[in-house]
Amino acid sequence: MPALQRDEAQTRARLIDVHRYAVELDLTHGEEWFGSRTVIHFTARAAGDTFVELKPAELHSATLDGRPLDPKALDDNRLPLTGLAPGDHELRIDATMRYSRTGEGMHRFTDPADGEAYVYTQLFMDDVQRVFAAFDQPDLKAVFELTVTAPEGWSVLANGITEDLGRGRWQAAPTPLISTYLVAVAAGPWHSVRTEHAGLPFGIHCRRSLAPHLDADAEEILDLTRRCFDRYHEIFEEPYPFDSYDQAFVPEFNAGAMENPGLVTFRDEFVYRSAVTDTERQTRGMVISHEMAHMWFGDLVTLQWWDDIWLNESFAEYMGYQVLAEATRFTDTWTDFAVARKGWGYDADQRPSTHPVAPAPEDVPDTASALLNFDGISYAKGASALRQLVAWMGNKDFLTGINDHFARHRFGNATLADFIDSLARATDRDVHAWAARWLRTTGVDTLTPEVRDHRDGTWSLAVHQTGSSDGTRPHHLTVGLYDHDPHTPGRLLPRTPLSWDLPHDGDHTATGDRPALLLLNDQDLGYAKVRLDPRSWDTALAALSGLPDPLTRAVVWNAARDMVRDGELPPTAYLDAARAHLPHETDLAIVQGVLAFARTQIADRYLTADRRHTALATLTALSRDILRRTEGPENGTATGLRLVAVRALISSATTPEGIQDWLDDGSVPGGPHLDPELRWRILGRLATLGATTPELIDAELTRDPSATGREGAARCHAALPDPAAKQAAWDALFTTDEGTALSNYLFTATATGFWAPEHHDLLRPYVARYFTDAPALAAARGPALAAAAGRDAFPAVVVEEDTLRLGETCLADGDPTPALRRKLIDQLDDLRRALAVRAAAAGDAA
Repeated sequence: MPALQRDEAQTRARLIDVHRYAVELDLTHGEEWFGSRTVIHFTARAAGDTFVELKPAELHSATLDGRPLDPKALDDNRLPLTGLAPGDHELRIDATMRYSRTGEGMHRFTDPADGEAYVYTQLFMDDVQRVFAAFDQPDLKAVFELTVTAPEGWSVLANGITEDLGRGRWQAAPTPLISTYLVAVAAGPWHSVRTEHAGLPFGIHCRRSLAPHLDADAEEILDLTRRCFDRYHEIFEEPYPFDSYDQAFVPEFNAGAMENPGLVTFRDEFVYRSAVTDTERQTRGMVISHEMAHMWFGDLVTLQWWDDIWLNESFAEYMGYQVLAEATRFTDTWTDFAVARKGWGYDADQRPSTHPVAPAPEDVPDTASALLNFDGISYAKGASALRQLVAWMGNKDFLTGINDHFARHRFGNATLADFIDSLARATDRDVHAWAARWLRTTGVDTLTPEVRDHRDGTWSLAVHQTGSSDGTRPHHLTVGLYDHDPHTPGRLLPRTPLSWDLPHDGDHTATGDRPALLLLNDQDLGYAKVRLDPRSWDTALAALSGLPDPLTRAVVWNAARDMVRDGELPPTAYLDAARAHLPHETDLAIVQGVLAFARTQIADRYLTADRRHTALATLTALSRDILRRTEGPENGTATGLRLVAVRALISSATTPEGIQDWLDDGSVPGGPHLDPELRWRILGRLATLGATTPELIDAELTRDPSATGREGAARCHAALPDPAAKQAAWDALFTTDEGTALSNYLFTATATGFWAPEHHDLLRPYVARYFTDAPALAAARGPALAAAAGRDAFPAVVVEEDTLRLGETCLADGDPTPALRRKLIDQLDDLRRALAVRAAAAGDAA
């Protein structure tokens, strides 16, 4: 469907005001279709023409002020409204809509565990028109009144409190003024846990087959929710603006979560049915906190157009981590941010597709281009910039500016200029200049120390700033100084750190001994790649695990990661550092992050096939080291470390011996017992190694007939090193027939099983096919599947010049959709980097 142009939205916003929607949805028409009736009350400020958006299976009727409109006038997703006179108008639409299997619009899912069906909306950006007719742009806010007819036995959730009217009819309380993309409905035989807090009804919901797992974690989830809710009320003067707070964990959800006011939807993998680490629980808590921040950032005050998406996502990302750290037991959230999110921003900011945190209006001309900006820049870089801003201007003034912003624009829309104006009213700092240097520019700076010893016994430090900002972007940094502990070998002791402001601070000269390790951006308050001077790097290699603070260690690991990606550190040196220090590491986020980079990037992409086996052997030995060091009485950290090590050992196994024994015994010696996630993980690795059969995979699916079991089986079947299995997986991936096409989750599961580095010779013929079949799939199945095809089905493990050439030809001649084109641009840039890292590593070896 055609994307809405910014100028079209501006023209429509000048012409009309939208007051109220009355929406009736009938979910009793079977598995393919649902009924949608909409009445829109709006006012035209002047005479003119406009249009309403709708993407129906069939448009039955449309009337404007009682005058019938011709359904045949619907052009793709636009129904013209011509000859509007100044004054009030009523538009009525009656249509049949199609359920989605791609997580867009109204998604329908049938749970294989018990046959129960569930539906929920995901209307973000421009998908409301897949559910009901709307003037679909964020600055035409309105009141929404929803009525839903559902099958008997279902319950219905919505933005407001819902009332069961009997005979399957449910009525939701009218919303305050909200944008079209924030309307939400979730219906099905939900399992619900309800409570009350601060005078409001709170609820958490999941499908029935997950009920025992939700119940097991209900108190933790609700406690986090209450604590974050209370903390937001301490720092925000504007109270929570909606009548209830429901959190629904829904199946096959494309994002982590969605901030629908009053009804936040989460991917239901957050209802843990298998063992997870405490860091993964922290991640769930962060997402809860992030989405709650959106009730103010995005829902109460909404962007005027999609160029200001950072006003939603960067703030929610920053506040999500900060409030979780302030209000809950998860006090080390910024270590996880440094390890799990910061690199996402750095990587995105170095690709050709990079963009400013706040792009210029002309760079976001339509909704299709806006959708591409939901990436590591809008989330991780934007949050990093805000963290830097808070360090620079002070938390008190920052919160004063935020509260001024809420007060001035409550239930309305705002722009970057509006927000910067509110900040400027709260501080004497030049926030306009800060915004120009941080929010309107692209690229990541690299900060390199120059340390010199002088004959008079002093030493000096200079910091060199390079990158796209040409040395003019301001950085407020902490410089950590560390000495060897004379009493404990391998341990480092901190000195009083230095505070550093770039580009203003000049050389720093100090008396006394030079520190053994000097670390720029200690505590990770800045957004910049950092390098270590030679002496500091030698110290880090010898004593990294002896640094006392996990956030400091995370900064060093990120520096090593960036040096590998930039071809300055051999990948094998990173593996050696991991082997030396991870067995002594106590922070789960660091262990998880380092192992993930070592396994998925170094072993699978940065090392050639002849060196990959050695890398996997190193990771297997490292995992066994961690298992040995965590034997004995159980405690939370040791249990989490064992789980991380078991996962890593499974994924790195080069032979079935050992992991097959675990599967047969149902347990790892010394723990843990194998839960469904670990069983599928082992079976997937055995499939890749050619050490299992389709019959054994199907037997495991019989044992675990859940939705995740079905995904596990799809992944395992696609991973078999058999030509027939690969062909069957490929056919399933790239069919566009609505009746047999894979859902979004089954697509991802199949794709991730398909591309195994071990199967290069078997997979090579499919590389060329990908660049023909992926554009056709993207055009037929829409943005969500286009993104999945570019992210999960791309032949990333075939690191060859020929892959690059085929991809560049596809970009030039294959006409991929915008969503796929963006993914291809990023994947090909990562491929170029992998080839460069391999070339640099070959030169080092020579």
